[in-house]
Amino acid sequence: MSDPTWVSTSMPYLTPREKGQSDAWGEEAAARGGKGTQRIVHAGEVPAPDDVAGLLGVGPGDTVVVRRRVIELDGEPCELTDTYYPVAIARGTPLAGTGKIRGGAVTLLAALGHVGVRVREDVTARMPDADERDALRLGPAEPVLRLKRVTLDREDRPLQADLMVMPAHRQQLRYEIMIG
Repeated sequence: MSDPTWVSTSMPYLTPREKGQSDAWGEEAAARGGKGTQRIVHAGEVPAPDDVAGLLGVGPGDTVVVRRRVIELDGEPCELTDTYYPVAIARGTPLAGTGKIRGGAVTLLAALGHVGVRVREDVTARMPDADERDALRLGPAEPVLRLKRVTLDREDRPLQADLMVMPAHRQQLRYEIMIG
């Protein structure tokens, strides 16, 4: 791909896919002439970190389910994403495993009766820690963007919390807001 800056919008990742559609990342990358893949490096039950506990409305250290992924574009790591779910939603489902989920997690959540209707995202910039720098193949002076997202259902219950880290110099986030 010729332009190293990726312009990303969140909407495709928040909308359940139609039957037969590929996952949102693979489809977005292909539409821009690239190959988008992901590696699940860990999945299962873990104690909720403080920031995740706050997003999911559980106590710090309470059990949650995580899917920890390295997102790649044309074989190069471009994002680290940890997605957390309340244990009552994800325990015993493919969300707690390392297998690929056809149509993505949002599609599975919808099939399980959990549909997001509101999302809150917070974006900050900072220097990566050593593990993030290595995983994203960054130089010592390259900052990252950190996006924290929580998806809520109609009753304002949290369904999912995402913590994403991406190289700042290769990423542009775009937000489109509908009024009325």
